[in-house]
Amino acid sequence: MIDWRIHSADVTESTNIDARKGGHGDVFTAKLQTKGRGRLDHKWLSPPNENLLVSIVLDVSGIDVAEVVALPLVAGLSVAEALSGFIQDVRIKWPNDVWVKGKKICGILCERNQDNVIVGIGINVKQKEFPPPIEKTATSLLLENAPEEFLEPQSVLQELLKKIEANYSQWKNGSFKKLHDRIASFDLLKGRDISVRQTDDDNDIVSGRCEGIAEDGSLIVGSTKIYAGEAHVMQ
Repeated sequence: MIDWRIHSADVTESTNIDARKGGHGDVFTAKLQTKGRGRLDHKWLSPPNENLLVSIVLDVSGIDVAEVVALPLVAGLSVAEALSGFIQDVRIKWPNDVWVKGKKICGILCERNQDNVIVGIGINVKQKEFPPPIEKTATSLLLENAPEEFLEPQSVLQELLKKIEANYSQWKNGSFKKLHDRIASFDLLKGRDISVRQTDDDNDIVSGRCEGIAEDGSLIVGSTKIYAGEAHVMQ
């Protein structure tokens, strides 16, 4: 059992920054972030009091770096399993997003901090409107008609921590391959024609049919394994 210790703030710069002072089991939440961000330094914008903004500190000491890179998928699985108990058509979009019916509902940012990984998670809960350029590509639990009792960030957090505790324990004990089958069952990209850009200024884009998520956490595009990047479905 993980001894979860929840630290709540009304306003903070970033829960991931707050989590740098934490240890295994510390959970940092905020009603508003002034400098929230996602992968590749993309901004993460959220109105106050509407969404779950949380950073969870997990111990990865003694785990090979090649295994640690799969942790975002373990977090994504935990989010997908938590949400799928209340809404339909939840999918994991490699490497760190969760989508519902073709729209993004959650972003994940994992950052190494000595012997820990800070797992930053943003889940849209009560947000009704989204600003450009994401107004047509984002959704929330409210817009997906989740039950009323699941429309409070703290309710979502409690369900999420249950899933993370179980999946993290299995992953840390060397059983990512067992988690892989469940991750694959949520895979949004498998069978689709996609392009993957590994950095914002990357001109060497990998394109092709996605063959799914490999057992090491990489994404297989055609005959190429991709270990990091941002994937887009080709129209």
